[in-house]
Amino acid sequence: QVQLVESGGGLVQAGDSLRVSCAASGRSFSSYTMGWFRQAPGKEREFVAGITWSGSSTDYTDAVKGRFTISRDNAKNTMFLQMNSLRPEDTALYYCAARLDWYRAISRGPTDYSAWGQGTQVTVSS
Repeated sequence: QVQLVESGGGLVQAGDSLRVSCAASGRSFSSYTMGWFRQAPGKEREFVAGITWSGSSTDYTDAVKGRFTISRDNAKNTMFLQMNSLRPEDTALYYCAARLDWYRAISRGPTDYSAWGQGTQVTVSS
């Protein structure tokens, strides 16, 4: 079973940048399509960004397009989310997730991802 561990969250001001990371265990990371989700208090978990196993294709929710960039380093079993021009509405617990069925397309549905990290908190003050 793959384990995912997020890091890099914190408290920043509006307009600042932050990069969060997701480290994965195991030998099959390069076969997994990965995603970032976030959940704010009182709201449902929502898709933020996804990246295919090779990194050749990405997808973003409209709210973060042009501000966030998802990437991965398969040699280091790590995925990243670079977040620029942060806004107070980006405040949430950010989760990374993996589709453990190999070589799948990016999905915006959380039920398609079967491995999850514990989350890292991102708080943006105005």
